[in-house]
Amino acid sequence: MSDGYLHRYFLNNGELRLHKWIHYFDIYERHFKRFVNKQPTILEIGVFGGGSLKMWQNYFGDGVKIIGIDINPNCKQYEHENIEIFIGSQDDEELLHSITTKYPNIDIVLDDGSHIMRHMKKSFEVLYPKVSDNGVYVVEDTHTCYWSEYEGGLGKQDTFIEFAKTKIDEINAVHSRNALEITDFTRSTDAICFYDSVIVFEKRKQGNRQAPITEPMR
Repeated sequence: MSDGYLHRYFLNNGELRLHKWIHYFDIYERHFKRFVNKQPTILEIGVFGGGSLKMWQNYFGDGVKIIGIDINPNCKQYEHENIEIFIGSQDDEELLHSITTKYPNIDIVLDDGSHIMRHMKKSFEVLYPKVSDNGVYVVEDTHTCYWSEYEGGLGKQDTFIEFAKTKIDEINAVHSRNALEITDFTRSTDAICFYDSVIVFEKRKQGNRQAPITEPMR
């Protein structure tokens, strides 16, 4: 369980606009706690009112580097010490590559951007391989995967939810008896966590699977 820091911050926020579902805060702290005071680099897709950037700056502590992406040029006003804002679309590969070239060691990606299916998938495909070996990739507001105005729909094959379901097979490819290719995703991913409206991908380099047996001496 989290200590509730982010929830308290949200409830006491009187500065920049901050909009979050309440149940997100426990998810954040469960997956982000290990980065506190470790000077992580975090990339947030979707700046909007700038409130979450300020929240992350307070939560992660001194030395955190925060990168924001937004299509609205007005979001540049939220740049601050250790906060840099890039203006453009989250599915712009050239923009994403320019960010990962400048910041090659991103520890956390938080996709709170357009929530449009093709945008979410493009960002993931470009950025996930660039996340640090023990980093985290979070896609939130995945309830839009069920909404047609975001290119979603229940069971619709090109939604991010359905895309993430295929990654369950990919993480288990070593057990598929050669039915599935063992990919870089398989080799680099420790866990996929599905929550209400949030999917979290935890990275950690994977070694060969071992299943030793222990039993009483005969």
